[in-house]
Amino acid sequence: MSDRVLWLEPVGGIAGDMFLAAALDAGVSQSELEAQLSTLEVPGWRLEVKKAERHAIVGTHVDVVVTEPEDGHVHRSWKDIDALIGRSQLSATAKARALQVFRLIGEVEAQIHGTTLDLIHFHEVGAVDSIVDICGAAVALELLGNPKVYSSPPPLGSGTIRIAHGVVPVPVPATLALLKDVPVRFEGLGELTTPTGAALIKAFATVAPPPMMIVERIGYGVGTKDFKDRANILRMSLGRAAQSSTGLTVLECNLDDCSPQVLGAVIELLMARGALDAWIAPVVMKKGRPGHLVGVLTDGEYRSALIETLITETTTLGVREHDVSRTVLERRHETVQTKWGPVRVKLGLRGDAVLNATPEFEDCRALAAIARVPLKDVQAAAIAAWQGTPSPSGPSGRGSG
Repeated sequence: MSDRVLWLEPVGGIAGDMFLAAALDAGVSQSELEAQLSTLEVPGWRLEVKKAERHAIVGTHVDVVVTEPEDGHVHRSWKDIDALIGRSQLSATAKARALQVFRLIGEVEAQIHGTTLDLIHFHEVGAVDSIVDICGAAVALELLGNPKVYSSPPPLGSGTIRIAHGVVPVPVPATLALLKDVPVRFEGLGELTTPTGAALIKAFATVAPPPMMIVERIGYGVGTKDFKDRANILRMSLGRAAQSSTGLTVLECNLDDCSPQVLGAVIELLMARGALDAWIAPVVMKKGRPGHLVGVLTDGEYRSALIETLITETTTLGVREHDVSRTVLERRHETVQTKWGPVRVKLGLRGDAVLNATPEFEDCRALAAIARVPLKDVQAAAIAAWQGTPSPSGPSGRGSG
């Protein structure tokens, strides 16, 4: 799974051309982008890329200039779009992404007009410039390293606008339908988020704060309009996740009437049945009674079995649970040689930096029992061997496994 993260901030809204402009401003190669888009079987076009400024922020503005206008008003159907993208030389991933955007738009248009996807004809979205915008966004994501995309809630704007079907409210019906069940902001004047922009967010992004990340590239996509109340820009920040965070569940129960002997056995049983960790902590309960807090860390796979274990193996009358996030270091093992035999050393890494090195307890205990030496001496020898320094118990060398 890629650790690349893309964070979208639609300050002035989002549209297909703004996404494309932000990607180019963030470093996507225009020549590579155009080379892939040139495989689309649509009339002649070119990208007009230039710098533009909105509210003292300089970014990139993109126009798809159609050099060979189509005869009359071409209204492409879903089947036309599907075939057109299918015949292109875009990658399978880019094709799937572009078709996902068109399908989302087509399905909401069909719902709004009381028809089916196969009978829908794309108007503005089926024009050459929109096809280039949508397919360009799909290609740009690939050129950015296929990041996980997050977005802040898009502003939808207000007022009215004239489209192919006449004057409609802003946000237009398709935009609002596309962003159903997605956090949005009803603010701003004019159309800030277009149907294409809404579909890009719906298809590619999670509307939520991104994970902790290290920002490496920043792009500003400048829209056509110049609003008085805000910069008409889409900011795009590309980077890598700063750390690994996993969502887990903690199970808990308080006990004041359970034998410590039983509790010791329960901990071993919980670990054997899939717990990531299990612990017992002393607590003072109601009426001043001393008791024990039993805690279990688990993922979704073993949750039910571990709850069942707590209920059947202890005296608890119930189990609490709450979700937690866990930040973890990368892990690997290296095997070192001591005078008593091999010991695995567990390493905790962040990138290439080793932050922790711990000899495996069971390896050390087994060697200590066989050699009849103190456990702590085997542990010290293993650390010395891993560090490549002389062991207090004799010479040994660092190995790897």
